[in-house]
Amino acid sequence: MSEERFEDGWYVDERCTNCDVARQLAPGLIGEVDGRSAVLRQPRDHTEVRLVHAAAYACHTRSIRPPGGRLDPAQDPFPMALDDTVYLCGHNSTHTAGANSYVLRRPDGTAMMVDTPRWSTALAARYEELGVITDVLLTHRDHVAHGRRYADRFGARLWIHEGDLDAAPDADRVLRGTDPAEIADGVIAYPLPGHTQGSVLYVADERYCFSGDSFYWSRTTGDLEVAESVTWYSITELAASLVRTAGRLRFEWLLPGHGDRRRLPADEMAERLRTLTARTRELRPRPVDLTAVRW
Repeated sequence: MSEERFEDGWYVDERCTNCDVARQLAPGLIGEVDGRSAVLRQPRDHTEVRLVHAAAYACHTRSIRPPGGRLDPAQDPFPMALDDTVYLCGHNSTHTAGANSYVLRRPDGTAMMVDTPRWSTALAARYEELGVITDVLLTHRDHVAHGRRYADRFGARLWIHEGDLDAAPDADRVLRGTDPAEIADGVIAYPLPGHTQGSVLYVADERYCFSGDSFYWSRTTGDLEVAESVTWYSITELAASLVRTAGRLRFEWLLPGHGDRRRLPADEMAERLRTLTARTRELRPRPVDLTAVRW
C-alpha cells in the first residue's frame, strides 16, 4: 500500500464530544484542537492506519471518519489485549458518555467485564471468546447502560453499589457501605463515593485497578487526577474516600472509564495516589463543567 492512499482522507466530524478516547488510541495522529478531537496528520504506514482504525472503532459517536466513508471491518482490533489478562473492549457507547470498558481474564479460565461497551450480539460473541464471563462489574451509575443485557447474555451476575442502585435496580449483587469486599478470588471492590454516591473501584490481583470515573491518568499533567469539574455527588466525599482507601490500594495498571490508562511500578503508583489524595483534600465544590477536564 503506498503512502499516497492516505493523503487528505481521515477527519473528525461534528459529532465529536471531546471524550478523549480517540486521542488515547492514536496519539500524535489525533489530538485536541479547540475543545474537540481533530486529525493532526494523516497516517503514513500500515501501523498508523491500524491506530486510526482503533480510534474509529472505539469512538462512541463514530466521528473518526475514513477516506472512503466506510471503516474496514478487518481493521477492527477489539477486544484489544493490553497484556495477557486485560482487554480493552472498544466500541464505546453513547449511553455511557463514551466510557472505556474492559474484560478481565481470571486464572481459572473465566472472565469478568468491567462496565460495558455498546450492545450488540455480535460484540457479545467476541467478548465471550475470551472466557466464560461470570460477572459484569459496574463502577457507578453513569456506566450502567447495557449492563443487564450483557449479564443476561453471559448468564453473569450484575454488580453495583447501593448508592447507585436506583440506576440498576435489577442488579444481582449489591455492594453496601464503604468497607472493601472480596467479590471473587483476587478481586476486591472498594466503595469510593465521590464522583457519584455509589462509585466503586475494583482491584484485581494487586495489579489492575478499574477506577471508573474516580481518578485517571492525565496526559496534560503527567499524573493521576480526579475529574474535579465533573463530580456529580461530592468532591469532599471523594477526598474522604481517598483518605480512607488510598493506603489500602496496591496496583500497577490504572484502567479508568474516562481519561487515559497508565502502567507504573506499584510503589510509584502508590506514591502518586498518596499525593493525589493530599491534593484532592484541598479541593472545594465547583459547578460541573465538562469542558474543564484536564485530559
